[in-house]
Amino acid sequence: MSRTATGRRAEALTDTQLTVAWQAASLLLGYPDDELLGRLELIEEAATRLPERVGGPLRGCVVRLREASLTELEADYVDTFDTRRRHNLFLTYFAHGDTRKRGMALLRFKQAYLASGFDLVDSELPDHLCVVLEYAATVDREQGRRLMLDHRAGLELLRISLAEAGSRWAGAVEAVTATLPPLRGEEWTAVRRLAAEGPPEEEVGLTPYETPAFDPGPALPDGPTPLPMPSFPAPSVSGGR
Repeated sequence: MSRTATGRRAEALTDTQLTVAWQAASLLLGYPDDELLGRLELIEEAATRLPERVGGPLRGCVVRLREASLTELEADYVDTFDTRRRHNLFLTYFAHGDTRKRGMALLRFKQAYLASGFDLVDSELPDHLCVVLEYAATVDREQGRRLMLDHRAGLELLRISLAEAGSRWAGAVEAVTATLPPLRGEEWTAVRRLAAEGPPEEEVGLTPYETPAFDPGPALPDGPTPLPMPSFPAPSVSGGR
């Protein structure tokens, strides 16, 4: 048993529940399309089988997504995640901004994936939250959880910022953080510091993470990058690979 950030005891999730929770959040946080809208009922039903601290926010996100047309969702998604620094879905951005250090951080993500037999296509950056959640849900649970914990401060800032903005996607990120251990004192300090200072300011262009050569390039794609998602829910993988 563990304690939440508010001191209440929280029942640990089973491996199957973690798979469902992370897979659901990965789908909900992807760029909206007809396929996602067609899966909302399935996601909502799966969320009813999760503890309320996780399933409730997921169902809330489903409700908010149903409130708008696909065109409205697409515009809102771009406005939410592509134009606001504190709403960034790329986890290493919170720690490194658009600096050369971020290239090495991305390389560590890709190396972790390759070690688990997960070969990410070159068109996707490996620190995108949807990719990390898909990897954790379907390939290597423990390593995926470790990647999220390594970037916990940024993930918590994303949760707080989306909630303060009243974003329709806030519930999906809240559900993800609810699957992780409660924050400790030094972790809260890191979150507060990041909230006060924000992600690092841009110094240079992001370097390609595949090679040690540093050729400046854009930190983020010009527009939203649809991410391929596996079928839902995915089979459980016990303890990672």
